[in-house]
Formats: sequence, structure tokens, C-alpha cells
Amino acid sequence: LARADLIILDEFGYVPFDIDGARLLYQIITGSYERRSIIFTTNIEFSKWGTIFADDKLAAAIIDRIVHHGRLIEFTGPSRRVSEALMFGKEIHNQ
Repeated sequence: LARADLIILDEFGYVPFDIDGARLLYQIITGSYERRSIIFTTNIEFSKWGTIFADDKLAAAIIDRIVHHGRLIEFTGPSRRVSEALMFGKEIHNQ
């Protein structure tokens, strides 16, 4: 990771971190801060990140570094995957 120009964390927070995992992630983010880009994808609001890390202060420190130079992009509307699954299910049901 130290040589990567870009780190991508997809579906971030889907599985909670134990305290050791949270501290390791903090070290990665701190080591990357102002040195390389990190992309996070998540469905979890910042206000709930304390539950992902089991530590509100650590979550706040991570969020602080992410948003300092970050660009937040929020997608709204129905899930494309759910819409496609429903369409597929309707086609099967109508046959």
C-alpha cells in the first residue's frame, strides 16, 4: 500500500472493524493523508461510523482526514440493482 497512488475501499463499513482493524485503517489513512488518494464507497452515513469502528473518537479522526481534502459525492434514488432484479422477476413471473 505504501507505493500505491490510489487506494479504493469499496462497500466500506459493510463489515464492522474490531478495534485492532480500526487502528490499522487509521494508520493507513494517516500515512496516506496528503500523499495519495483514497476512494471510499459506502452506504453508511458518517453519523453511524462510530458503530463501524466501535470507537466514536477514532471514527471522528478518520472522518476528519477523509473530508479535509475530500470530495463527497452522494447518489440518490432507487438502487439500480434492485430495479434490475425486480424487472427480471416480473419477466419470469409473466411467463
